[in-house]
Amino acid sequence: MSATHLPNGYKSFGPKANCTLEVCPLEASLLRYRPSVPVNGTFIGLFALAMIIHTIQGLRSKNWGFMASMIGGCLLEIVGYVGRLILNDNPFSFGGFLLQIICITVGPVFFCAAIYVMLSKVIIHVDRSISRFNPRLCYFVFIPCDIVSLILQATGGALSSIASDKAAVQRGVNVSLAGLIFQVVCLVAFCALFADYLILCMRTNARQRMTKNMKIFLAFLFISTILILVRCSYRIEELKEGYFSPMFRDQPLFIGLESSVMVVAVFCLVIGNPAIGFNTTGERKESTASEAFDHLPSRQDSMPMAMSGRKDTLPGSINV
Repeated sequence: MSATHLPNGYKSFGPKANCTLEVCPLEASLLRYRPSVPVNGTFIGLFALAMIIHTIQGLRSKNWGFMASMIGGCLLEIVGYVGRLILNDNPFSFGGFLLQIICITVGPVFFCAAIYVMLSKVIIHVDRSISRFNPRLCYFVFIPCDIVSLILQATGGALSSIASDKAAVQRGVNVSLAGLIFQVVCLVAFCALFADYLILCMRTNARQRMTKNMKIFLAFLFISTILILVRCSYRIEELKEGYFSPMFRDQPLFIGLESSVMVVAVFCLVIGNPAIGFNTTGERKESTASEAFDHLPSRQDSMPMAMSGRKDTLPGSINV
């Protein structure tokens, strides 16, 4: 991004960027590479598919809050990867960079909001008496923390994008970094509370209310949380040295620890979804059918009754 490589009057970064590949070298762009069209197109398709599935699940189960959070997060991811496609066409596009850095950075915050609310519902559904904390904590503590993280990351992304020099860019990066670190702290605290409640469930009679569906739901919900934690840890390390570090310009690493991890996390939430976790209809039907079958008389029990009935209807014996 050094101005020494640019023709007179051309800028490679910022709102007034006017470079194109025809007049400026690729090395002068911020990323120093052209994001892959097939790879980013694939992630757009996967996030779109996940959004459709979450919408269908939400409409059927009427879990509006979870559905809205997942749709919001998926939409942001899609817009962010559209920004990367724009950067493939023109690596100096300020609009493309703005879409990528803001949308892909803050998208997972919406997924976290969906996960936080679920722990509260699980505690109320299974057994709130064994919980070490009030389930409302998820609403009144974690959700506001999530909003703070969202504001910090979005503000940092915006500040760094409109900056005119490296020092101003770094200030914006530091704000985003603060938001990411705060998000990781919240996720670690959430994971600790989540694990603590599950351990208590397994040690008490509350485990009897942990249906098969609920166990599958909780397993994938927890896996998704860990994946988001891994992704945030990577982004913290990536942003530590700012936008001009080799790590920030490493496309394979970005694909592996940002794109792929988040796609897997979102599809884990298709299974770690309240439509599955709190759906006891199938299990109730199976239990009812089993109970009805148990009340049916066995063949051995019914045979004497049948024989007795036949004997009563035979005519009396005739003396010859």
